[in-house]
Amino acid sequence: MNAVLIIDKPAGLTSHDVVNRARRILRERSIGHLGTLDPLATGVLPLVTGNLTRLAQFYTSSEKTYEGTIRFGFATDTYDAEGDPTTAPQTVSLSREEIEAQAARFRGVIQQTPPPFSAKKIKGVPAYKLARQQKEVILPPVQVEIKEFEILSVDVDRVCFRARVASGTYMRSVAHEMGQALTCGAHLESLRRTSVAEFTLEDAHTLEQLAEAARSISPTRGPIKNSTSSNSKDQTSPEGTPENSPPVLLAGQTESTAEPRPVEPARSLSDNSDEERRQSPSAATPSPQRPITGIMLTNEEGPGGAFSDSSSFTLSKQTPEPLEALFVHPRKLLPNFPSVTADEPTAARIRSGRTINLPDFSRARQVKVFAGQRDLIAIATRVAGTLFHPKIVLCDTTPCGADTPVRRP
Repeated sequence: MNAVLIIDKPAGLTSHDVVNRARRILRERSIGHLGTLDPLATGVLPLVTGNLTRLAQFYTSSEKTYEGTIRFGFATDTYDAEGDPTTAPQTVSLSREEIEAQAARFRGVIQQTPPPFSAKKIKGVPAYKLARQQKEVILPPVQVEIKEFEILSVDVDRVCFRARVASGTYMRSVAHEMGQALTCGAHLESLRRTSVAEFTLEDAHTLEQLAEAARSISPTRGPIKNSTSSNSKDQTSPEGTPENSPPVLLAGQTESTAEPRPVEPARSLSDNSDEERRQSPSAATPSPQRPITGIMLTNEEGPGGAFSDSSSFTLSKQTPEPLEALFVHPRKLLPNFPSVTADEPTAARIRSGRTINLPDFSRARQVKVFAGQRDLIAIATRVAGTLFHPKIVLCDTTPCGADTPVRRP
């Protein structure tokens, strides 16, 4: 099953908890997520399954947006509501003017000190492990960017905000440092992620909705598939890193303060070896001496074009319709990359990892290549002029969306 699914993560679960529940519901082992949320936080948690886990490398620097609440009056050791107080409680009554003045200090490119309960390493040891042992944790400031920081309301000792940030930014540190500046202490009381890259809450579904849709799958279906190759290296990311971290499969960072939990090995995103790029035996084999142009440009917005509405496409019939309705359509992924639709000979060439010629995309750095209307088979990178080489091949002989394991030699 190759798909992208957006989960509205509830409070109380780690991101790995959500991944493991999705694995059981979908009976699919190869699932990862695109940026950790700590147990306290809720909201957008994109999941990638099957071969589409390889897309995670394009989301490592994705922008995130958050809405949350900062409580003033005391600080905590984790910089959020799950930690122990480190200062005596104070009665505070804040004015909007002083909060706006403080918020202005954090907009733009700033130097930020990560929380001691984070996955930043000190001589190879994660900081949160040292912090739990009550050892001194000294982390150097890092450069981050807060592109927007809007104060929504001020109510006595609580401030509601909306923020749009670059990858690596800790909203916990923002709350802590605001409390330090006002000499009253503060911590992040709640946090909800409203978007990651192109994914928003409008795309999100609950785990309960996913389980309900999955009931359409035959109960006689086999056990969870292990699509991890024997020579791939497992890469996992501990809970306890910034909340807008890169994808877990790339060992990124998270805003978590909870103790890391053991997780099942996740498929390595680098597992796109030449052995997997096998050409379909039913496809015609063009001459390898020169690039072939067999591309039909897509009209993603025009009436009757290749992509006008997600309802006009269907997944492979192996995927039940209730589940199909929850998946993000592949043509909505990576919207900054132009899309092309390949004919069968060209699709076969791409699947085998060979160069193609795209004369209409001489200025594009990368393109999404589809076979048919919905099967995303590759991300191709321009190597010279109008020549493009598949950076990653997402499908072999089986169409994306089909519930069939990847063929391996």
